[in-house]
Amino acid sequence: MPPTLASLVHHSALKLTVRAGEDRLDVPVRWAHVSELADPVPYMEGGELLLITALQLDAEDPEAMHRYVKRLVGAGVVGLGFAVGVNYDHVPEALVGAARQEGLPLLEVPRRTPFLAISKAVSAAIAAEQYRAVTEGFAAQRELTRRTLTDGPEGLLGVLAAQVDGWAALYDASGAVVAAAPEWAGRRAARLTADVQRLRERPAPASSVVGGGGGPDNAENTENTENTDRVELHSLGTSRRPRSALAVGTAAALGTAERYAVHSAIALLTLTTERSRSLHEAGLRIDAAVLRMLLAGEPDHARTVAGDLYGGLLDAPFRMIVAESGAARNRATTAAPAPGDPVTDAGGDPLGTLGTLSALAEVAETAAARSGEAVLVVPDGERLVVLATDGGAAVAACVEHAAALEAARPAAEPRAGGDEESLVIGLSAPSGPIAAATAYKQAQQALSVARRRGRVCVEHEHVAAGSVLPLLADDAVRAFADGLLRALRDHDATGRGDLVASVRAWLSRHGQWDAAAADLGVHRHTLRYRMRRVEEILGRSLDDPDVRMELWLALKATAPE
Repeated sequence: MPPTLASLVHHSALKLTVRAGEDRLDVPVRWAHVSELADPVPYMEGGELLLITALQLDAEDPEAMHRYVKRLVGAGVVGLGFAVGVNYDHVPEALVGAARQEGLPLLEVPRRTPFLAISKAVSAAIAAEQYRAVTEGFAAQRELTRRTLTDGPEGLLGVLAAQVDGWAALYDASGAVVAAAPEWAGRRAARLTADVQRLRERPAPASSVVGGGGGPDNAENTENTENTDRVELHSLGTSRRPRSALAVGTAAALGTAERYAVHSAIALLTLTTERSRSLHEAGLRIDAAVLRMLLAGEPDHARTVAGDLYGGLLDAPFRMIVAESGAARNRATTAAPAPGDPVTDAGGDPLGTLGTLSALAEVAETAAARSGEAVLVVPDGERLVVLATDGGAAVAACVEHAAALEAARPAAEPRAGGDEESLVIGLSAPSGPIAAATAYKQAQQALSVARRRGRVCVEHEHVAAGSVLPLLADDAVRAFADGLLRALRDHDATGRGDLVASVRAWLSRHGQWDAAAADLGVHRHTLRYRMRRVEEILGRSLDDPDVRMELWLALKATAPE
């Protein structure tokens, strides 16, 4: 504990006597300061024990003493020491009365106790407190390190919560609680998810102080307590965007020893939750190599290289996910990276410039980690490839993420997404290691369909169930359609008939003359004449099914939306 007025009063060598403020002696003393100024307030910082002899004060004037003491209290002075036997033989009653009225502790300093002795006592107590804090901090660091090595982050949180006399929690990249100590703190920590997510948007290292749920005496009362905790949030990690966060909840601000413990915990958690850059890059290269082997039809070699990294992922049915961002589609590149080669930004951070892909990677990895699944996430050129267990949490999380993006998309947004922040995902059918190349092709096809349809995510299994018409939204197809129909439209522009509408009605009625003529409101002989003119202008027979198919697709490709 830091020195207090009570500890100074009980100091046997100082012989101090309390003349006022007996009930406020437990206030910490930051320093002991001597000043004979009539107004020392401009030089006070708060927390001082002010020592005076009243050399320039009329200590027997009640009004002057009241003004003097009131200003000291307003400046944060915690106590006043008055030396007797120098200018006054006793502490003037005017000063005693003013101190009692304002609640300021007043200590009588005997003639034989120099102010220097009081200053030394305060300084020694402060130094002893700092030494104690450092010593306890090192002891806490040793215990935190030991428990981290034996029990991991969960053990560390338990020690940290005991050190700060509060609670501690660890969050993952999404803001979800990974571990908490004591056990009842999990619910309380979960209330801070939004604050953790906001913290992640700030460059690391970052910290903030927020309010949390109030502290219960037992777990049953957790939901019914007031928000009284002081909660510190600290980002963890060395990258520009933190991957996790630490929360520390206490009833009051942390002391020096507790601060040492928190800083030690941050360093240890960073080491345990973040691989070094070289190891991280090595891991990415292993991931990319495994993917290349699978796509090359070498599943046995892929298993040999992977070892136990991905558990049973390469032996069970999996899904291949291929994702592409608007930034990737719009970026002009002179040389595309080889499939499976990591894409990094200027700082060497994989996916650093591809924000939407980085977010998808975090979604997949976080979901897999929570469910204990293995997942393979590889930057593939300008895309992201995810290999995840069929029916597992990672695939479900990616689909849910895509659905959330779809729902949040403004209604007026163009359907063929080219926005820098847009995301397009293709999902293969369930497959196995032998057919990995087929799964990759399926995911690419689904990705292409999603892009043309203006969808965020399309599964390959749903491609055949959809319509082929959205696939016609292509400049080359539209150019072909315009060229095929141009002569008919030029004919119609002269006012000699409505050949385009006639072709559309006839094709939609499958060549039934009476039904098509009725739709157009003309005689069937008129319609027969028009269709002969169509054949003459195009130079092709409508009896040819290929011609009818091309005309129908041309009409659909050029139809207004």
